[in-house]
Amino acid sequence: MPRLEEHCWSCSCSPSVKTQELSSASWIVCKTGEMMSIITSVLRHAYGSMHSLQSANLMRRGLVLFIVGVVLALVLNLLQIQRNVTLFPEEVLDTLFSSAWWIPLCCGTAAAVVGLLYPCLDHHLGEPHKFKREWASVMRCIAVFVGINHASAKLDFANNVQLSLTLAALSLGLWWTFDRSRSGFGLGLTTAFLATLIAQLLVYNGIYQYTSPDFLYVRSWLPCIFFSGGVTVGNIGRQLAMGSTEKPHND
Repeated sequence: MPRLEEHCWSCSCSPSVKTQELSSASWIVCKTGEMMSIITSVLRHAYGSMHSLQSANLMRRGLVLFIVGVVLALVLNLLQIQRNVTLFPEEVLDTLFSSAWWIPLCCGTAAAVVGLLYPCLDHHLGEPHKFKREWASVMRCIAVFVGINHASAKLDFANNVQLSLTLAALSLGLWWTFDRSRSGFGLGLTTAFLATLIAQLLVYNGIYQYTSPDFLYVRSWLPCIFFSGGVTVGNIGRQLAMGSTEKPHND
């Protein structure tokens, strides 16, 4: 008789035990689902915040590079006009700073694109550029670039070939002194080629012209100016990118 009672007790208790186990298992699954949803929402919010910060940082760097390009274009183009290196129609010279309105915009846009491409290419190639990474070096690079542009308008040589070779040596010296990277050299050459081609198309269509053209409607030293300008803007872009990545660590 006791065995029968024990058997009945065990049989009556087993469904309740199973029910409790199922309820506890469902509770654990429910709580795990809630925790996963919380973690997912937190990660999504963090990713969205990081993406928005990166986008805002990219826009700030692009804006700074655009302003630098506009300022350099206004100053250097004014120098070329005063030395009668480039000639514009009279109605164009009546505008702000005696410069065509589209030149600063184009140069600013090109500076933003080139300056943002330099650190991106360094990251893609896995070769972070750390040679002379300080603002003092960047400012010296800008000064040398302005000096090269000034020399193209001021120096008098027997022929344009001597002037072009001199500016080419100065441009390579600028790259070697402040850059020395394969990506910087390649992007500098690409910038020089594309910018010179655009200038030739503009001159061909009568937008403006050069005095004494000796290289397909333009001056033969023009690619040297574009090369050194690309290297200079690239150094500014790299320094801006390095400053933006170091800020979170300093905080």
